Amino acid sequence: MNEETKAPQSLSELTAKMAAPAAAGQTMVKPAGPDKQGWYRGTGRRKTAVARVRLKPGKGEIKIQKSRKVTKTVDEYFTEVRDRTDVMSPLDVTNSKGKFDIVVRVNGGGPMGQAQAIRLGIARALKTFDPNMEAALRDHGFLTRDPREVERKKYGLAGARRSFQFSKR
Repeated sequence: MNEETKAPQSLSELTAKMAAPAAAGQTMVKPAGPDKQGWYRGTGRRKTAVARVRLKPGKGEIKIQKSRKVTKTVDEYFTEVRDRTDVMSPLDVTNSKGKFDIVVRVNGGGPMGQAQAIRLGIARALKTFDPNMEAALRDHGFLTRDPREVERKKYGLAGARRSFQFSKR
């Protein structure tokens, strides 16, 4: 067995092996997995809404923070049933409802955009937790970001495309 194929025995050998590609000019990719506190992270975006999702195995609590001081449950935060089902759908598809504690920080956009941003963030975090869930999430379209944005208003027009009302006299 030569030196390159054997596994590093100590932490210093492992660190030296990881630093070797960076020293050679190659870019290092951060490994997908939990952070130091055990959270798996995912970011979701939709229109102007951004949701930063953290999840880890737990009792199944889902908390949504609009600001640092105000924390609400999904039922308190979203009044529409469609928004609540949007948020829970990645968990339903992967049969992991009630198995993860989820903390979401969301800002920007409206309720529907925020719900869909949270859905994307949860799906991405689930994918980093277990890559085997990716097929089911992708089949239902939960890992695809919706690229549609609001078109900007043009000068001389009432909106993005609408012109002002024409008056003959």
